[in-house]
Amino acid sequence: MVNAYVFDAYGTLFDVHAAIARHRAAAGADADRFSEIWRTKQLEYTWTLTLAGHYVDFWTLTQRALDYAFARVPSVDRALRAKLLDAYLALDAFADARAALAELKSKGARLAILTNGTPHMVDAAVAAAGIGGLLDAVLSVDAVRRYKPLPEVYTLATEALKAEPRDIAFASSNRWDVMGAVSFGFNAYWVNRAHMPDEYAEFAPLRQISDLTALARAS
Repeated sequence: MVNAYVFDAYGTLFDVHAAIARHRAAAGADADRFSEIWRTKQLEYTWTLTLAGHYVDFWTLTQRALDYAFARVPSVDRALRAKLLDAYLALDAFADARAALAELKSKGARLAILTNGTPHMVDAAVAAAGIGGLLDAVLSVDAVRRYKPLPEVYTLATEALKAEPRDIAFASSNRWDVMGAVSFGFNAYWVNRAHMPDEYAEFAPLRQISDLTALARAS
């Protein structure tokens, strides 16, 4: 019986491309490519450093990935760096996020965020979205100094919520994160907002959904 819901933050509750969207005109024609590179390198750094046995916090990696994107896409003015980083601390929440959390909360569910982001990053995003009052826990990988999809990261949720993996529903837009959650034993939902092809067939989600509204209604 699921009695708690755990959400990934970036890409699931918060739009990782909102920062560049706010400065699209200034970024120019290569804005979308620039944002994709920024996000891809941000995640790549978490995986490679973790595999090598090292940890650098997510805010630092976000800045390094941004600098890499500037180097790869020189048409985007480096003068935007500070503005983009400020925007990343207050990313737009997806339109369905707050309503879905509120509906689940009204049904008595416990809600938590489990994120690669630093406490400062996620606290800023939660405050900007106005969803703090709906959450029972906001959990950062900083506590274990390792990144998803390592099992010890998902253990943060079971310990904080005092629940077994089978009693937790986990939602993420990142298929690799869903793979890790399924492997850990969560009831995982893949929030496939971008309609991406499936991967990791041996670690199938409990359900694939297009947005968080579907999760709230299915509960």
